[in-house]
Amino acid sequence: MHPVVRAPVNAEAVAVLHRAARPLMDELPRLTDRVVELLCKEEPAYRAASVDQDELWHEVYRSLRHNVGSLLRPKELRDAARRCSWRIGADRAEQGLPLDALMRAFRLGGAVVWQSLVDRVTRYDPDGARLLVHVAAEVWDFVDEHCAVVAEAYRQTERRLAWRHDNRQRLMADALLEGTMRVADLAETSEALGLPERGRYAVVAVAGPGRDAHRGLIRSRVPAAVRILWHPRSDADLGIATLGGDHGSHGSHGSPGSHGDHGDHGTADGLLAELAGALPALPGLRTGISFAVEGLARIGEARRLAETALRSAAPGGAPVLLHEHLPAALLVSSPGLAAALADRVLGPVLRLEGADRDLLLDTLTAWLECDGSARRAGSRLFCHRNTVLNRLRRFEQLTGRSLGRPHEVAELSLALTARRVLHGQAGGQGPKARGEPGRARPAV
Repeated sequence: MHPVVRAPVNAEAVAVLHRAARPLMDELPRLTDRVVELLCKEEPAYRAASVDQDELWHEVYRSLRHNVGSLLRPKELRDAARRCSWRIGADRAEQGLPLDALMRAFRLGGAVVWQSLVDRVTRYDPDGARLLVHVAAEVWDFVDEHCAVVAEAYRQTERRLAWRHDNRQRLMADALLEGTMRVADLAETSEALGLPERGRYAVVAVAGPGRDAHRGLIRSRVPAAVRILWHPRSDADLGIATLGGDHGSHGSHGSPGSHGDHGDHGTADGLLAELAGALPALPGLRTGISFAVEGLARIGEARRLAETALRSAAPGGAPVLLHEHLPAALLVSSPGLAAALADRVLGPVLRLEGADRDLLLDTLTAWLECDGSARRAGSRLFCHRNTVLNRLRRFEQLTGRSLGRPHEVAELSLALTARRVLHGQAGGQGPKARGEPGRARPAV
């Protein structure tokens, strides 16, 4: 679009404008009363209890003084008038007054000033009335200019306030997750983040490539009874999960040793199992979920537990619920001891050639997951049960441990788990990775 080209302003018209505007400087209190009266009558936002009427009167008075003065001495007062309008826009944004109401207020003030100019010229300088029309466009351009200044100040302040609000929430969430939140600040944090101070919580940790793209998908699958406040970090996304609608301090879900019945979705463990089942096993992603804890003050503890679970998770594997993988959690918490255990117990087997080594390890893993049944292990491994028994006997000979002694079986199971978590592999074969019973394949 081409800009509108106006003819130069008529000097006589400017003189008429100045003669009419000078007396208005002495009538500013009356004009202010008129603008405030119209504002309160026509704009509900200015009738709200949050608007201090005395402050509003002085705001309108300052604006009129600067703007009428700018009609008389534009070069001297133009910048001061713009600063006054900018300040009003910023202040009203901080107070939460709607922008459209503020825009109408400025145009209403402009209309009152213009009508006062017309009335004065018509009454005291009838011959000049025909000239006033030549400056009408300039007067309304001035009003539009200040509306634009106010709108820009409002939007900039609104963005700054939104950033401050978001940053404050990020800092609060970070303090909760780090366990550095002061007890005195918990009530304020609870209100700011919408998290009940005595609620029941867990922390979800998600790491791996592509988690930004998958974040929306993960959010869409969260069960209705669980609300997650995500807190992205450079190394992992951490989610503060609020469990259930009733967040009282009753129940026994505040300690790792007491989680209720796994099948009951009203318990913390039931909700966590539902959450883990809903989260997708996406390529490259690892997900760990902590125990349930009671209260905001313990979210830092839950974050550490979730990170332990995350270290037990396999890329692209199912989410790891910490309370279902306690042996692995203990081992990843002390990788040096885990490595020593794997080497001491499995060393002779680990030093075999690759194919031979993996055959024995896979056979023992399948046998353990099939609750010591050689027949079921054989079905899973596509071999005869006697083949399984022969491999197990060779395993016993190499390691010097007996599969007939419960404490040695437990030691072997821990050593296998240590080797798996230290290599970042998925646990077991097939669905057993999340503690589900293995489904036997038909024997061949």
